[in-house]
Amino acid sequence: MPIYEYRCLECGAVFSKLQRVGATSEGVRCPKCGSEKVERMLSTFASGSSSGTGTSTGAASCTGFT
Repeated sequence: MPIYEYRCLECGAVFSKLQRVGATSEGVRCPKCGSEKVERMLSTFASGSSSGTGTSTGAASCTGFT
């Protein structure tokens, strides 16, 4: 199961939650204030961004896997 990162829209807290693939943010509560007004954040891994060069080639940059 992946770990998703969320941001609370009420208090601004950022937290992680272990959920099954494809789960929505419905029913996810902020551990700090208890609000259900949360948004799932994109992780840098999922966004395909790379550090250093400023260019992103996505999956094409993955080499060495067969």
